[in-house]
Amino acid sequence: MRQAMVAAQQARSLAEVPIGAVIVDEQTNQVIAQGFNQRETKQASLAHAELIAIEQASQRLNSWRLEYCSLFVTLEPCAMCAGAIINSRINNVVFGAWDPKAGSVGSLTNLFELPYNHRPDYQGGILESECAQLLTDFFHEIRQKHQQ
Repeated sequence: MRQAMVAAQQARSLAEVPIGAVIVDEQTNQVIAQGFNQRETKQASLAHAELIAIEQASQRLNSWRLEYCSLFVTLEPCAMCAGAIINSRINNVVFGAWDPKAGSVGSLTNLFELPYNHRPDYQGGILESECAQLLTDFFHEIRQKHQQ
């Protein structure tokens, strides 16, 4: 999760919402991909941290099936990212902060509990306060800039 937080800081340095993700190959215990939010930079609604990391991992493993992989992400995945996680067959998801506005792994809904053909294991709230603080600080700075 700490490496995902470093990726989130990369997003913040680009004035992006600080969300970071890393994918670990469970067989080697090595990080094989990382991503961070790039929606503003790329002007692309699909440029979420998880999707960028999933794409990198698929390229690295030369497979869309990431069944022996774990995803670590600083914020609970949204519906789009949860769907991509299911479709890429990621085995395990660990996330930091809960997302009461868009979270789809327990906050608003839980796509991982629906009867899809794949159900990742998951755990939320890991380093929750630290991951949430990244977002709180970022949005506080944005609000301050708009007040000036």
